[in-house]
Amino acid sequence: MQVVVAGAGPVGLMVAAELALAGVEVKVVDRSPHRSPVCRGFTLNARSLELLDRRGLADRFLAEGPTVPYAMFADPDRPLDLTAMDTDHPCLLGIAQTRVEELLEERLAALGVPVAWGHEVVGLVQDGDGVDVAVRSGGRRTKWRAQYLVGCDGSRSTVRKHAGIGFPGTEATAFGLLADVELADPATLLPGRSEGERGSVFVIPRPGHVRIVLDEPTPPPDRDQPVRLDYFQHLLNQALGRPVALREPRWLTRFSDAARQADHYVVGRVMLAGDAAHIHPPAGAVGVNAALADAVNLGWKLAATVRGHAPEGLLASYHQERHPAGARVLRTTRAQTLLARRDPRLAPPRDLFTELIGLAPVGTYLTELITGLDTRYDPKVPGTHPWLGRLTPNLELTIGDEHTSIAELLTPGRPVLLHHGSHTLPEGWANNVDTYRVHCPAHPELQGLLIRPDGHTAWISTTPDPQSTVTLATALATWFGPPDQGAADRRR
Repeated sequence: MQVVVAGAGPVGLMVAAELALAGVEVKVVDRSPHRSPVCRGFTLNARSLELLDRRGLADRFLAEGPTVPYAMFADPDRPLDLTAMDTDHPCLLGIAQTRVEELLEERLAALGVPVAWGHEVVGLVQDGDGVDVAVRSGGRRTKWRAQYLVGCDGSRSTVRKHAGIGFPGTEATAFGLLADVELADPATLLPGRSEGERGSVFVIPRPGHVRIVLDEPTPPPDRDQPVRLDYFQHLLNQALGRPVALREPRWLTRFSDAARQADHYVVGRVMLAGDAAHIHPPAGAVGVNAALADAVNLGWKLAATVRGHAPEGLLASYHQERHPAGARVLRTTRAQTLLARRDPRLAPPRDLFTELIGLAPVGTYLTELITGLDTRYDPKVPGTHPWLGRLTPNLELTIGDEHTSIAELLTPGRPVLLHHGSHTLPEGWANNVDTYRVHCPAHPELQGLLIRPDGHTAWISTTPDPQSTVTLATALATWFGPPDQGAADRRR
């Protein structure tokens, strides 16, 4: 087989869907016998919605939950205004991660790829031609041969360990507890943050129950020991200074402020994505969003590599682009965690930060930072246009008498070249790049625009200068391989 993906969480499902969309044979395995009912998060941010929109999926997800036009950085009393961002989706979508996984699994099934539940990757040996993947299922151990293996198997990734990839970072210094429970009397603890005598408690209403989050005052002797309801109840009462009766626990767990990142995202024919590549404090609920960004970046690059038309170094660029982005997430979530602590020594910087948030440029910077909309990859071609390297805005376009958009043209998951007559596709790339002669009413100065399958701008021209065509050829060769003189013309 061509690719095995270990792990059927959001990142594994999205990587697999991107591969299948490109015509790559992919097998998705997960050690669990079925999808877990445990929901780790409830948020998709603006960048995730933009990426989903570029596959024609955003509306399906938006139909699932409410949206809010604000987000918290560190102080719940000073939220960030998401409407300041330049995006089609200036909001957070409230959607359970379990539902995200179900929708992505439906997407994958529609592409003809089922998930093999109850199949666990327990070892691997790679060579120059592929990877021998040891898989255990039903007490039996078998060996599969794949060209590539993608580890999306969580923070304790078996793939990462067997590939010999380091996972350096900072140890946990603080711990928190989370409980999905029912309140015996809902009036005793209202949604939002409650300040008590010895701590604060955050309550999130969920259908039929609440999620309660609080600090664990002292490090546990065994951080892997299950959290008991009576222990959680004691700490809750202690933090509030009053009793609040809990019942019907659905899920209790412990988390920490540990932050780690794989030192390599690509080693030979093995790749990592999502929690297998990075863990960080839960501030900002960005985990699933960073994972989806990994998946969309990796998918088209691995597909091009498997299909044999990737330029040299394309797969390595996954690490080059997403490792710095992951490091930025770790830095930001650690800063958020520190600013949110009750330590009185942090009051001065926290107060100063609160003042800064009130300044419009700072607020916009932070909203783009925590949502990932500020992500810019090195385009590897000269230019100063603000779109270069960033996610191309979802421009409204006309092709002849037909109306379309950037998102619609990217739905097939292929590179797209738009031109206004002064730039056409150089000889030899027509088989790998979809080309459209368009008019953009909002930006009549736009002469040419090359967009990667993940939606990022690879080249842009606002002038008919012949030198721009030379730069276009460089961008095409950099991202989509050498020209194929025998390629069939796919131009419209």
